[in-house]
Amino acid sequence: MRKASFDASCVHDWMREDERYDNWPVVYAITGSRHVYVGESVNAATRMFQHLRSPKARLLDKFRVVLDDTFNKSVCLDLETYLIRALNADQTFTVLNKQSSARNSNYYDRSHYREKFAAIFESLRAEGLFRNDLEEIENSNLFKLSPFVSLTPTQASAVEAIVAIIREAAGGRSEPAVVQGDPGTGKTIVGIFLAKLLADLRQPRDAHLDADTFVEDEVGGDVTLGDLSIGFVVPQQSLRETIRSVFKATPALSDLPVLTPFDVAESDDDFDVLIVDEAHRLQQFSGSLQMLSSRYREINRRLFPGDEEGIEHTQLDWIKARSRVPVLLLDDKQTVRPMSDLPVATVTALIETAKHDDRHVRLWTQMRTLAGDAYIDYVADVLRGSAVQRIEFPDYDLRLYDDLREMREDIMARDVDHGLSRVLAGFAWPWVSKKDKQRPDIEIDGLQLFWNRTDKDWINSRTALEEVGCIHTSQGYDLNYAGVIIGHELRWNVATDGPEFVRSNYHDRNGRANNTTLGQTYTDDDLLEYVINIYRVLLTRGIRGTYVYVCDPALRERLRTYFPPPPHRP
Repeated sequence: MRKASFDASCVHDWMREDERYDNWPVVYAITGSRHVYVGESVNAATRMFQHLRSPKARLLDKFRVVLDDTFNKSVCLDLETYLIRALNADQTFTVLNKQSSARNSNYYDRSHYREKFAAIFESLRAEGLFRNDLEEIENSNLFKLSPFVSLTPTQASAVEAIVAIIREAAGGRSEPAVVQGDPGTGKTIVGIFLAKLLADLRQPRDAHLDADTFVEDEVGGDVTLGDLSIGFVVPQQSLRETIRSVFKATPALSDLPVLTPFDVAESDDDFDVLIVDEAHRLQQFSGSLQMLSSRYREINRRLFPGDEEGIEHTQLDWIKARSRVPVLLLDDKQTVRPMSDLPVATVTALIETAKHDDRHVRLWTQMRTLAGDAYIDYVADVLRGSAVQRIEFPDYDLRLYDDLREMREDIMARDVDHGLSRVLAGFAWPWVSKKDKQRPDIEIDGLQLFWNRTDKDWINSRTALEEVGCIHTSQGYDLNYAGVIIGHELRWNVATDGPEFVRSNYHDRNGRANNTTLGQTYTDDDLLEYVINIYRVLLTRGIRGTYVYVCDPALRERLRTYFPPPPHRP
């Protein structure tokens, strides 16, 4: 690694030291006391002189160049994006980059090259570019939910399609654009990337610093969208607080509001673009909370004068009414509360209309779990009883436990090794500790546990490792390892040879009650699908592995056919 002062004289002397500095793929970082810019180029010296002409060059005074005899263009693109994400997550410097145009593509011997990235990181850390260690950075929300990412081809296509829809609207209105994807396909990442891209497009372009960006290579350098008013909507409280912290720490996003659906409906102004993450969790009128019910009715009467009762419209209608271009990120199989979430029929119709009108993008590539694309449907099929045969996932640590204590101990050990390992469960126990903080919520074989003590960013809370998270505090998050307790609300009926929902053992009020106001009733078979959706979400949180404990003995025996046991302990 070569370090020099960032001025014309030093750059000129540096480029003469090795002809590869202007004819070889390299990655470089230019730093000042508070700012950093990371780039890659096969003509680094030429590029450095271009950077010196940028108005922002006054913020920078040193540059470092990573040169490796074995590096090629693909490696450098990968390393560039990795370092930008890490620097933004570390927060020692303000990152001046806009989004990279690099795609998240495989290349020859990628795993070998990736091993070198850690050594490069440590070299830069020794020079003061990072203050936190690599594991802490990679486990942070700012890294996992970074807008500085390499997109998969389908993710990039989604962003391009949405920008095209916004341009086509040209000050008018559009029906919702829908980005649909299974757990782990990166819907939230697409939303955050898009938010920053739109925010970047509101700023004047720096031709000497902003070349080779997503705008240049994918959207088109001449794109003009005007000074758009943008909002990012997150129905879930826990995830909303997490995304707010990410936006606050990212300069281009720091003034972009992260909103509840109520915030949108009660805003003084309409929005040009509303990006809605986990849009399947938008609500219909439920009447379960008196204060919110009154507020909900008032909003509907104001936005839709014909709705005299104030119950006929959903939060999806609010989004459509208050934005010119709604962008909905959703998974129709992650609806988990029939009483309050958007009805399945509404989500299905939304997707079909978007497909018909060419406003639908499907994300396919599994980005979260090392188990790959087949794992998502496999775990749901196993719970439904429709799995035909066992599938092995050699790169994924999937285990079925007979002893909950052992599972919990192993999750704690994984947290020591890798961080971000948590125990999750279905809502099969009442949340008694909400009122009596000393009273445990869950007791299994003499082991007493508490539900999550906070519902805001619980995954990263101080006491999370000792607690048990539910669907509402884990949906949308990545973990390294997840320990999942399948409760007594789901059991295996030996007589019918199929799964069965036990309503009396399910303690999410909005997850089991009928919506009497809207005349909606749900049978146990209806609710069985919602519970399977919940476990499909919980069982797909872990990047490296998922450990499972099943309360119902018959269901545990059934799953033994499909999930391997833990390694034998000495």
